[in-house]
Amino acid sequence: MLTISAAEVDRALTFPGLVETLRSAFREGAVQPVRHHHAIERPPGSGSTLLLMPAWTDFDNAEASKDGHIGVKIVTVSPDNNAVGKPAVMGLYLLLNGATGEPQALIDGQRLTQWRTACASALAADYLARGDASRLLVIGAGALAPFLARAHAAMRPITSIHIWNRTPANAEKIVDDLRADGFSAEVATNLDAELAGADIVSSATISATPLVRGALLKPGAHVDLVGGFTPAMREADDDAIRRARVYVDTRAGATREAGDIVQPLASRVLAPEAIVADLAELARGEKKGRESGAEITLFKSVGAALEDLAAGIAVYEALR
Repeated sequence: MLTISAAEVDRALTFPGLVETLRSAFREGAVQPVRHHHAIERPPGSGSTLLLMPAWTDFDNAEASKDGHIGVKIVTVSPDNNAVGKPAVMGLYLLLNGATGEPQALIDGQRLTQWRTACASALAADYLARGDASRLLVIGAGALAPFLARAHAAMRPITSIHIWNRTPANAEKIVDDLRADGFSAEVATNLDAELAGADIVSSATISATPLVRGALLKPGAHVDLVGGFTPAMREADDDAIRRARVYVDTRAGATREAGDIVQPLASRVLAPEAIVADLAELARGEKKGRESGAEITLFKSVGAALEDLAAGIAVYEALR
């Protein structure tokens, strides 16, 4: 069994390559039960969330000559980790032979999550963002932020990247990292002004209070929401939902777990039939993406085990 580090994941993947891998995965499908959530309480009033995300090859669609794969990601989300200088998300990914169950690889789950989350957003943007989108706003300066910036830049002609965070010093670190790779990046200080000017807004926070104000979005903007993963978390307000054509990564996950979808459904701001498509429907050509240059689109991702499986297989195949 291979033990694969974060650095080895980085060497195995490219952003355009993983976007296409995910496109194929959503087109072909996999068995992916809705993930398990477990609250781990710790006094005084703090705690973590344990997530278990299994998936395996859909053998009804797989070639008979192939064994396929089984995979499971074990993740913890601990919001208090920032106080001790550690990432909020930790995890491991275990990849198994689909026929025998034999362990094949143990992969750094944090890095795999960063790659697949960013590339799923970039895949959605390939259907939903304007082809000439050039100004990117990233809200949040966590570990995922530079991956989102690079992934979107791989699929659209991004010429300027603006990073906004409640703590500007953290945004500055991301900006320095991006500039070192040749990107035009700067710290955003006025969130309202940045929302009004952005072609793509990519938000990766665990905020319970909406940061993306829909009234400020310009015609043609694309909103990418990836941070919230519980019904209590909300990154975009009701105006954003009202003004946008809404898409999700998976209907089962988003309508159960994502506050940006669950709350508007409960208040009837969003009707179930108004969710235009999920990524599988877009990848298979069953539903349409952006239909005009002026419309606002919104994509909500909570993460799908299919994405981890496809990315884990890609890493394993590149390194074994």
